[in-house]
Amino acid sequence: MLKRFDWSAIFTGFAWLISLAGVVVLLSFINVKKQNVKCTDVKILIPGADNFIEREEIDAILKEDQGVLLGRNLEKINIHKIEKKLQSNPYIAFAKVYVDMDGVLNIEVKQRQPIVRILNESGQDFYIDNDGLKMPTSSNFTANVLVATGHITEVFGSRVDTLHTKLARDLYKTAQYIKKDTLWDAQIEQVVVDQQNDMELIPRVGNQRIILGNADSLEKKMNNLLIFYKKAMPQVGWEAYKTINIKYTNQIVCQKRDSSEIARNLKRLTKMDSVRVRQTVSDSLVKDAIASVIKKEPVKTTLTPEVKKAEPKKPKVKKPELKKTEVKKIEKKTEPKKPVVQAAKAKDTKKEEKQKTTAKAKPVLSAQALKKQKEAREREIKALEKQYKTQQN
Repeated sequence: MLKRFDWSAIFTGFAWLISLAGVVVLLSFINVKKQNVKCTDVKILIPGADNFIEREEIDAILKEDQGVLLGRNLEKINIHKIEKKLQSNPYIAFAKVYVDMDGVLNIEVKQRQPIVRILNESGQDFYIDNDGLKMPTSSNFTANVLVATGHITEVFGSRVDTLHTKLARDLYKTAQYIKKDTLWDAQIEQVVVDQQNDMELIPRVGNQRIILGNADSLEKKMNNLLIFYKKAMPQVGWEAYKTINIKYTNQIVCQKRDSSEIARNLKRLTKMDSVRVRQTVSDSLVKDAIASVIKKEPVKTTLTPEVKKAEPKKPKVKKPELKKTEVKKIEKKTEPKKPVVQAAKAKDTKKEEKQKTTAKAKPVLSAQALKKQKEAREREIKALEKQYKTQQN
């Protein structure tokens, strides 16, 4: 009997052989091209807004490790060595380096993401990233993350390292939980560790301390705190309690403030209130100074249309005073009571002539007489114009 062949297995095996041969041929072509293609450009990609490391620093690392890359054959560039060198940097979590056939060296860098900043007892300052590894602070950038202070014994060495103490691991778990929740990320701004190694959360809203204890049953503790915020706080107020203890999973223990302390806290001025008070005081002082200057000296600047309307009021008050002074002067000149020793005849005749002239000027002309005078003047002017024109002709 003839044996039946499994033609499908034969065809698949043959296809695999052809594909492998094609890959080998392609790799050989690539190696041949690498010997001829030179590096034309270096592109560095650093995604994310937190720039703990800059492009200039990566350029310096490449120059120190590989020398000048531009113009070098792609075959002579060690890509794996570049990746290892970049990943040894404490701010870089992952580095990917590859070359395209146009001669461009592409470098993609993924930075470490810190979630909590630690200030320990000995004064050291470092971050813990989202992978639970310690990383140093940077002079280029400061991350806006949760801050942990107080009785912390975890130390930072010269290299990236894991966490050694239970307290540091609890801080990492707490920071990771707060970072994931938008409410607690906005509300909790600091963690303080007391002498009993209990973690205390410092909120942004409310003047109380939330005693968390350790990171055991963290989700249940925070859910209890959320229920307390929703039900109790609106009734008693945010300043009623000094401490809120949630370290016990089944209960919440609170310590109340004295009424006098609450009153003092309510009377405290905020920064905005102090700014408003200073502004009102300065405005009142400026107004008083301007009013005193206006009273002492008249304003010499140009008047606005509203001030010009009030301008005629001043001469109305001054006119009668001027008339009085003029009358007084005339009376002084024509006072008959003053004894004057002179040859009175000549002066009396002069006075009589003045009185006659003034008496003649007193009568007022009628409207018809004024019209006649105007017409006579117009005639004289016309006659003079005619004479002028005839003289020119």
